Order: sequence, then structure tokens, then C-alpha cells
Amino acid sequence: MNIQAEKIEIMKLILQTENPSILESVRNILNKSTTVDFWETLSKEQKDDILQGIKEIENGEVVDYQEFMSKHR
Repeated sequence: MNIQAEKIEIMKLILQTENPSILESVRNILNKSTTVDFWETLSKEQKDDILQGIKEIENGEVVDYQEFMSKHR
């Protein structure tokens, strides 16, 4: 089945339903699919910094928060 035929079939199902929760679910799914993922709005440098931070955490390269704060107060 091609995409246009699939859309028509889904539209028929939507038009036949009287269940508000189904309609709300469909609306939420469609709204979610049009929302831009914040990751895509970041620059390459920002993404690289975040990924580097994750890598450091995975390698155990972390400092205890309380210890850090006690040295910098």
C-alpha cells in the first residue's frame, strides 16, 4: 500500500470513531511528530561538548559535588 492510500485508510478510521480518547491520542502523536528535537537545534560544538561530557562520566572522570563546592566557597 502506498503512503497516500495509507493516509486515506487512517482518515476513514478517524472519521468513523466516536471515541474522544482515540482522537486525542492521534492528535498528540501528530503534534509530537512535528515538534523539533532540541538536539537538532544545537551547534556541532555544543553537541561535541555534551558528548565529551557523557564520555567523561562513563569513564569515571567526575568530581563529587560537595567536594567541589567546599573547595570553591
